[in-house]
Order: sequence, then structure tokens, then C-alpha cells
Amino acid sequence: MASITLKNVRKSYKDSEVIKGIDLTMEDGECTVLVGPSGCGKSTVLRLICGLEDIDDGEIHIGNRFVNDVPPASRGIAMVFQSYALYPHMTVFENMAFALQVRKLKKNEIEGRVINTAKILKIDHLLHRRPKELSGGQRQRVAIGRAIVRKPYAFLFDEPLSNLDSTLRCQMRYELAKLKAQLKTTMVYVTHDQSEAMTLADKIVVMRDGLIEQVGTAMQLYNSPANTFVARFIGSCRMNIFPVSFVEYKGSIPIFKMPNSEIIHGPVIDSTTFNRDHGYHIGIRPEDMDIVESGSTSEGKCVARNVLGGVVVVSENLGGEGYIHVSLKDGLMISLKAKKSISEKSGDTICFGFESNRCYLFDQNEKIISGIQELRRCDS
Repeated sequence: MASITLKNVRKSYKDSEVIKGIDLTMEDGECTVLVGPSGCGKSTVLRLICGLEDIDDGEIHIGNRFVNDVPPASRGIAMVFQSYALYPHMTVFENMAFALQVRKLKKNEIEGRVINTAKILKIDHLLHRRPKELSGGQRQRVAIGRAIVRKPYAFLFDEPLSNLDSTLRCQMRYELAKLKAQLKTTMVYVTHDQSEAMTLADKIVVMRDGLIEQVGTAMQLYNSPANTFVARFIGSCRMNIFPVSFVEYKGSIPIFKMPNSEIIHGPVIDSTTFNRDHGYHIGIRPEDMDIVESGSTSEGKCVARNVLGGVVVVSENLGGEGYIHVSLKDGLMISLKAKKSISEKSGDTICFGFESNRCYLFDQNEKIISGIQELRRCDS
């Protein structure tokens, strides 16, 4: 096992700078997941680490080795691609054993590694088959097994589950989580699927336009996103974020006004001075809202109840839960998550509420002022 360190790494293709000087350390034995929209540079970072692409500037270290000029085969890295990249004319055993044969390991050692790895991945009964005789999930297990038998310093996964259907993705995500706990090897994992990221990651790296927006655990990013981009990106249904202006304080609770003149009670924050000339943003996650009867807000010293109303545009009934997408009177769209089956239909008028201490607050530059972990108790 080994840590991986990137220092001011840059990469351009002709006049287009893809990686714009990133610093990142992936600790020994840690699973680091890179997430971000398409084109943000996630896969490029993997290719730079394993040596499939040359960096233009900066340094890459694997363990204590400076590897900028080290060829891919000598970096001690195993990569699992989005496409399985299996040799179609070889059996599962031959596919998994090929890299070991190239290294001229003894036959009995090769056989032992392949069989042991196949048992871990539950494909030992498939060793005689060829890739065309396997399902998508089985092929992906073979690709992962081919990487494991090499006993690398680190594994690099480039969206390995994206070609699978939703059921297989869930199953393979579970299997990868178990595998991570067994191997205790450094992993760098690229995905656009938040469920994969939040299930597998010891540390999540959110990227945008070749830069790192935030690094942290899944719950750090969920509770205290650095800005509105991270806030919208992390979460199974994106956070609702809307512009507001500061009005006044009522006791310890700041009061804001939405563009449609609705009043929102914000979270209690110590040592914050709001400027009426600056714009702010309030964020509230869909799972922190619920459908309520119409009525006025309730106020306490630390928490106030916000109630808004609107017209249902779309409802998604998923059985045990559902999503309701509501249009407010100024056209602003709000999504809320119901923890049970829903009966609301398109065109229905509903009211929904949320507590002020579940609000996220962002400044005029869309940087975080207050996340859930940062909320303070007001004096009793």
C-alpha cells in the first residue's frame, strides 16, 4: 500500500487547460472518490496518476517515489476501466493470470493468486468461461479480479459500474464496499453516482472545471458544503437554493425575504452581521421539508417554522418514498422528499414547512456562511 500525492498538477490539451493546478493527498489505505460533472477532469486525474498521460507541470508521488517520469507498468498501480477491457479469446482464468504471466511468476503462485481472488469475488465457478458467456456484473468482477491479483500499491477505478443496470449497480456497490474493507489498499475512485461516492468514500473530492471545490467526508460535504455548487451536487435530490435579502433580526433569528416577498426565518448564527445591500442565498434539502396544513409560522428563541405554499408540477411516487416538485407564485421551483407514498397530483395546491435550523446560508459570492454542523444554540 502507498499514499498518492499530487502537487500543483497541471494538464493541457493544446490551448485547453483541463487540470488547473491541483494539490491532493490520498492517504495510505484510504478510498478517495472523485466526483463532479462531466468534463471536470476526474478521469484525467486518474490517467495522470497511472501514467497514461504526462503532466505539464507539478509533481506526482506514489509512496515515497517521485513518478513523473516512471512508465505506467512500473508505478505499481492497477486500473479498472469503465469498459471491462477483457481479452475475448481468453478464459476468465487466463484474463486474470495474464499480467502475472508477463511478470514471469511461478505457475503455482499464479494459480494460487487467481483462485483466491476468484473466491473473494465469487467467480471461482466461472474460471473456465470466456467473457461472452458472462453477464455484465460478472465481467466487471473479472476486471476487478485482474487488478487485485497484481497486488498493487493502489487501485484506480474509472466509473467501473456505469455500464450496469440499476440492480447490478446496487449489488456491485455493496460488493465493492466489502472488498474495500477486506483489501485495505489505497483506492482512487471516479464516479458521477453520489450513492457510490457516499457508500465507498473515506474522503470525497468535488471537482469543477479542473479545480477542486472541496475535500471532506461524505457527511462534512453534506452538512457543510463550501459553496452552492457543492451543496447542489451532494445529495440524492439536489438542494433547493434561492436568493434572499436580509430584513431584520427577531431575537436571535435572522429574517430574510424571497423575491416573491415570502418571509424566511434563517438559522441562528453567532457573530454574523448581515448587510441589507448584499444578496444572500438560503438552501434547504428536500428531505428536510414536509407537507403541512396551511397556517402561520411558529417562532421560538432558537428555531422558527417556515411554511410556504405552491402548486404541484410533478409528483414522483416511488412507493415507500416520493418527490414532489412545486412551483411557487413567482415561478421558483422547489422539490421536497416525502418519506412515504404520496397522493398529491399535478395541479394540486399544497403547503410545506421546514425548520429554520435546517437551512443553509450562503453569502453574495455563494460561499457557505452556515451549514448544519456550524449552527449554534442561542442562549436559553
